[in-house]
Amino acid sequence: MRSKLKRCIAALTAFAALASHGMTSAAAAEGAPYESYNYDRWGDAIPSQAGYMPERTLLGNDLGIGAFESPGDFFFDSDGLLYIADTGNDRVVAADVENDSVRHVYHSFIMPDGSETALKQPSGVYVSAEKGLIYIADTENARVLISDLDGNVQLEITKPDSEVFDQKRTFLPQRVVADKAGNVYVVLGNITTGAAMFAPDGGFIGFYGANRVEPTAKIVSEHFRGLFMSDEKKANRKRTVPSGITGFDIGGDFIFTCTSSSTQKTDTVKKLNAAGKNIFADRELYFGDYKPVYDATQNKMFAPSMVDIDVAEDGCINCLDFTTGRVFQYDEECELLFITGASAKQTGGFDHAAAVESYGDRLYVLDSSKDSITVFRETSFGRVVHEAVSLYNDGYYEEALGPWEEVLRRDGNYRRAYVGVASALLRKGDYKGSMKYAKLADAGDIYNKAFEGRRREFLKENFAVIAAAIAVGICGLAALGRYRKKHRKSKNTDKKEAEQL
Repeated sequence: MRSKLKRCIAALTAFAALASHGMTSAAAAEGAPYESYNYDRWGDAIPSQAGYMPERTLLGNDLGIGAFESPGDFFFDSDGLLYIADTGNDRVVAADVENDSVRHVYHSFIMPDGSETALKQPSGVYVSAEKGLIYIADTENARVLISDLDGNVQLEITKPDSEVFDQKRTFLPQRVVADKAGNVYVVLGNITTGAAMFAPDGGFIGFYGANRVEPTAKIVSEHFRGLFMSDEKKANRKRTVPSGITGFDIGGDFIFTCTSSSTQKTDTVKKLNAAGKNIFADRELYFGDYKPVYDATQNKMFAPSMVDIDVAEDGCINCLDFTTGRVFQYDEECELLFITGASAKQTGGFDHAAAVESYGDRLYVLDSSKDSITVFRETSFGRVVHEAVSLYNDGYYEEALGPWEEVLRRDGNYRRAYVGVASALLRKGDYKGSMKYAKLADAGDIYNKAFEGRRREFLKENFAVIAAAIAVGICGLAALGRYRKKHRKSKNTDKKEAEQL
């Protein structure tokens, strides 16, 4: 009963915070086909101010190159040019979306031997700032093309001739990225053992970042049954395989991956180091809506299905959920910041969300059904949050205190701000204040650290009193011991005298 009352109070607080600024959640997202929301400390969805607003929809016709057809992927290079894998039109388009102009349309490329080769339904594109090269997942040609910006192919990667790679499977690249060293990582549409990894010269290295199989009760029981099976039965039984990687992006020295499987509960989003170890593996994280979404028209429950991931310049992680058509934005600590978008026909909604990118203060979402790119601009509230997050990520916790307090003035139920204030006060040595905000955010780690600091602080402030109390206690115990000893001696003496009589 008390828990329900707290939740009601939290919801009313959120509405009051929005009302104080003369807006409801719907008004905060004016022009958007959805209401802005976030999650509180109890995991309940609550109204919240929008971090992004839909600004416009960009079509191929707006760029003067005809309509897009089932575009599958896009990527911003370091100069702000957007490279679009226009799958159905067998081309890659390099566009200046800020000025609605096209810099280059790649239909064909020149091979090292001078011959010309054409693209066939490319579904992934990546541009390396370090190498100045375009990497294209040329799906129907079963290859990855690596070209310079003028269209001259530097390398062609095809199905590796290796025992590690199942030769019965076709080579169907869906996404591609490259690290600073020039190693190439390819998501294959029919492979679930991780991304295929190639050396800068095209040599096959192996598979990278495979997802784990979730240890469900059925899988565990099957494992123990297998211990007592014959080799023949083991060979014929159905094997459990992990879900494949759907999309990935590079952020600093790490590769971030996601999976679109709605049944996959582990490794939905991963942060992989050079050795392929998932930094998020030991943390209890959840990406997407906390509860499955019910669709009354189909009478089905739909779980999050992350089709793409983007790591922004400030370290924020944008996850695109195909199920709801929403972008879930997290900070470096995987704390939820904003939820943007929806499944809808209007601007700001999607039919078939395919890819997400960020550049500057804007988010871009590619819809392969509407053949469009939706541009979201950062709101003033989003700008304050991102300022605080940026300072926090750079280790300037105390400097972030002011922006976090401004966030709370605008939205009194914004959980991430309570975490930020608690961290800032912890660094300032205000342990009592840190404990207060950490409790409001349900941030156990911060609360424990603040509690330890407060305990040390209390002992230091009251050391003389505590020492005196201990000394008095010791003296008292000593006096009591002497008294009891004297009393026992006197009692024994009286006893002996009585016996003599």
